[in-house]
Amino acid sequence: MTQDAQTPTVEIESPIDLDVDVKDLKADLLSWAQENILTTDSAVQAGILVTALVIAICCAPPIRSRLIAYINTIPKIPFRLTQVLHNLTKLVYPIIGLIVIFAGSKIAGAQGFGFETTFSEAVSKLLIAWIFIRIIVQFIENNFARNMFALIIWAIAALSIFGVLDQTNAALDAFGISFGDFRISALGVIKGILALAAMLYGAMFLAGFIEHRLAKIQSLNVASQVLISKIIRLFLIIFALLIGITTAGIDLSLLAVFGGAVGLGVGFGLQRGISNLFSGLMLLVDQSIKPGDIIEVPSPDGSTTTFGWVNEMGGRQTEIITRDNKSFLIPNEHLITQQVVNWSRGDTLVRLEVKFGVHYNSDPHEVRRICAEAAKKPERVQDTPAPICHITGFGDSSIDFTLRFWIRDAEKGVTNIKGEVFLALWDALKEHGIQIPYPHREVFLHEASK
Repeated sequence: MTQDAQTPTVEIESPIDLDVDVKDLKADLLSWAQENILTTDSAVQAGILVTALVIAICCAPPIRSRLIAYINTIPKIPFRLTQVLHNLTKLVYPIIGLIVIFAGSKIAGAQGFGFETTFSEAVSKLLIAWIFIRIIVQFIENNFARNMFALIIWAIAALSIFGVLDQTNAALDAFGISFGDFRISALGVIKGILALAAMLYGAMFLAGFIEHRLAKIQSLNVASQVLISKIIRLFLIIFALLIGITTAGIDLSLLAVFGGAVGLGVGFGLQRGISNLFSGLMLLVDQSIKPGDIIEVPSPDGSTTTFGWVNEMGGRQTEIITRDNKSFLIPNEHLITQQVVNWSRGDTLVRLEVKFGVHYNSDPHEVRRICAEAAKKPERVQDTPAPICHITGFGDSSIDFTLRFWIRDAEKGVTNIKGEVFLALWDALKEHGIQIPYPHREVFLHEASK
């Protein structure tokens, strides 16, 4: 049995006449261009801008060269101020262009001519904003950070000058993603990134300024200055991170569980780093090692030692500069767990010793007296306590002695003063005819039996 079914009908609209729409669009664009661009006013403003560009390119280089030469001749000017003045000479280009555009716009807009100069005046405002922004950001030492801040601030100023800042904010805020009641928009992300970058750089700048001021406080020792500056820097960085995150519109309470899991994983991954950080704080608190100390640190295998002075104590490692001007970065944890010789801790008086031997035909009593007197000749050897020489044994070919003396300036080196003492001993022993033995070998030749 068959059943009639009504077949659905599909209505197909007549095709759009694309040729007609394209022609209409071209006509609209041409009409708009004729009314706004292909006008006498636009041509006059374009001429003013091109003239300003040509004059700036031609006149700015010689003026900037003369300014740089004059800056270099200024006596007793700080290096940082010299850099700032050199950077400001680059503003000669926009300043010349601004002068030409401003004068041209005023002349073209005068009653005798009556041309429209709205666009050229807007360009003048952009140049004024760029000049002031470049002057303001000169306190930023890093070139990349300075240029980025200048471009971002100038872009915001340009949107405001052309009157589209509110529309841009609305468009960026409309583009976002929602997670339940929580929403992240492009505007919030951009604001958060900008705020985070600004706050972090501001925190680093303020921390550096505070460190510089703390270094001038004579009542604080070096270890206290470093400890206070490190704590302030850590607090400022954490505060900057919190401000940057909240500016982006992120509720910190939503990140509690996630942050705990991430913190646990980071804690295991950065176990060594955290250990070095707290080891550095412990060293600064108990002042067992501080910047300026002379220390001797054994190598990991214990075969050699590193001798030098502590130049800087960072969050992860301590920099030690040796006598040959090599920088060794020693993890702070090693300074806590390993044996370290601090030559500067407490009293700076340090005892050194040299070992030598003389021939058996020498008088040991006379050798002791002569060598103790000879050890006083180097300037760095202290008279009190006085050098003393002891006999330590009867060797295979010599009478063995140990000469001990004291110094107060271990930071000037230990090997060099030992060398001076050895030379003084050599001269004294030669002067009194005392021989220094050395191994002798005798060779006997025997005829082979036939």
